[in-house]
Amino acid sequence: MKRKASRLSKVLLLGAFAAAMVVSADATAQDAEGSTREAGKHFQRGVGLYGEADYRSALVEFKRAYALAPNVAVLYNVGETEFQLQDYAAALTTFRHYLAEAAPGEPHRGEVESNVEVLRSRVGHISVTTVPAGADITIDDQPAGKTPLEESILVGIGHRKIAAAMPGRAPVTRYVDVAADDNASVTLPLGAADTSGAGGTAKEATAPSRGGGGTLRAVGWVSAAVFAGGAVASGLLAEKAGSDLKDARNSFPTTSATLTHDAGMATTYAILADSLAAAAIVVGGITLYSTLSASSSPSGAPVRGSTGGTRVVLGPGSARVDVKF
Repeated sequence: MKRKASRLSKVLLLGAFAAAMVVSADATAQDAEGSTREAGKHFQRGVGLYGEADYRSALVEFKRAYALAPNVAVLYNVGETEFQLQDYAAALTTFRHYLAEAAPGEPHRGEVESNVEVLRSRVGHISVTTVPAGADITIDDQPAGKTPLEESILVGIGHRKIAAAMPGRAPVTRYVDVAADDNASVTLPLGAADTSGAGGTAKEATAPSRGGGGTLRAVGWVSAAVFAGGAVASGLLAEKAGSDLKDARNSFPTTSATLTHDAGMATTYAILADSLAAAAIVVGGITLYSTLSASSSPSGAPVRGSTGGTRVVLGPGSARVDVKF
């Protein structure tokens, strides 16, 4: 039921005049007169915005006018604007409020009664429950109450967004298609309680320290030292094997078997020295990182790396270090 803006603007102007007359008759105090004048300004702005098809802005102005000076003429305009915005549930609620407040001879009463009949076929109901109860509910981002709700929520037909939020728990959102005369039921299970301590409502659970991290860090430092010492020793042996190989090449007579043996020993010791040096660097670096992390952790907080181990695999042509803290 779309209305032409020019027709309704005329009606709204008449409504504004009637509203001003009704409220002024009862306004004897200066503050009441000031509210009436302010309400009239908002009402006239609403009329202009409605004529420009800016219905959302017009609705804000009409609602402000009604809040300052409640009057059934303004209420009628609020309902008409909600109807134009296709907010059928809000329009039906407003028009029912109008019928409850308007006198039997109110000029728009018959029109509003017809609107109510039309709007009844464009709304449904949603019953919302949450686990646990006590969550704030919104429908299409508009507040709808806190669970447990005493009755179902009137909504317009269409694709509706239902959301539940509770301090300390993750919010939940569902989408529901509502047809005319539906009475849909939605249960929203909220997430587990947040124990991170956000907002000071929950305390962080900490595991008792068992000292395992400190022991493994000590093992790490010892292992790094052993690897470094082995690297130095292997380096010296490699240097001696290289010297022997040089002497063998300069000696005469020298067999090829002797040269091959000395060359193999020099290569093996060199590879072993490099592997142990790399292991010392890796284990030392990881142990240093774990030590610094532990020193910066809050007192009583569990430190990552409380269990683990170190394994070094060496081969003639390769080396692999597996370290876990």
